[in-house]
Amino acid sequence: MNKRTLHILQRVGFWILIIVIFVYLMFPFYWALVSALKTQRELIQTPATLWPDQPTLQNFRAVLSSATFLRALWNSTLVSVAVTALSLGVGSFAGYALGKMRFRGKTPSLYVILAMTMFPQIAVLAGLYAVIRVLNMPAIPSMILSYMLFTLPFTVWVLTSFFRGLPDSLLQAAQVDGATMMQSFVYVLLPLTAPALVTTGLLAFIQAWNEYLFALTFTIIEEQSRTVPVAIALFTGEVARQEPFGEIMAAAVIVTIPLVVLVLLFQNRIVEGLTAGSVKG
Repeated sequence: MNKRTLHILQRVGFWILIIVIFVYLMFPFYWALVSALKTQRELIQTPATLWPDQPTLQNFRAVLSSATFLRALWNSTLVSVAVTALSLGVGSFAGYALGKMRFRGKTPSLYVILAMTMFPQIAVLAGLYAVIRVLNMPAIPSMILSYMLFTLPFTVWVLTSFFRGLPDSLLQAAQVDGATMMQSFVYVLLPLTAPALVTTGLLAFIQAWNEYLFALTFTIIEEQSRTVPVAIALFTGEVARQEPFGEIMAAAVIVTIPLVVLVLLFQNRIVEGLTAGSVKG
């Protein structure tokens, strides 16, 4: 076997592997969309069809006309945007301090922040819920503060690496021109961290948008504060013991669209933010 034939076989094998991975990853989304377009009769028939015989938007209309789902959609948007904004605000200050300033205990602080990402949600749920009940906090502020336990450490760690990779000469030049530490941070360094801010902000938004365990626990009493993952999980059919698979799939497609759009809009920034901090410094 000559080198040319071997090279062709390697390329063919590579593309076959890519196609298999693509189908494996995309088939659940395809099946959710197909199921959302099927009628109730088609959903329960066997064998299942790969495409609906009579596509319908009835499931989407039922979901979008549900006041419960629309309220849950608003709650998820409010919580996710608040978590993202707070994580970026606090994380950027912490990343600046840990990446550019010298103070005692900086290295142990970084390791403590990293260690916080290792705790599973279920490990802190019971104690955190008890604290929330004692403080008598509403469900939405409780979810915002709770989600930051998991979004903030990652945000701080990534932004610290990014700030550390920025040249010290920029900070020194700003200080020579009379800028304070805060002015140097806001007007010089912060604009340069846009890729890292977009990356960490989007990941924080996705994590808050998809979180289910804390949202289910904190909204047991306050049903009006439920987010979309909880609302979808608690969908009920018109008839007793009926599982509204079509509406559940339609709701899943609807709540996935904003995430797909955000990733497509900021995909270049995401790649740049994930790689820049790891190569510099």
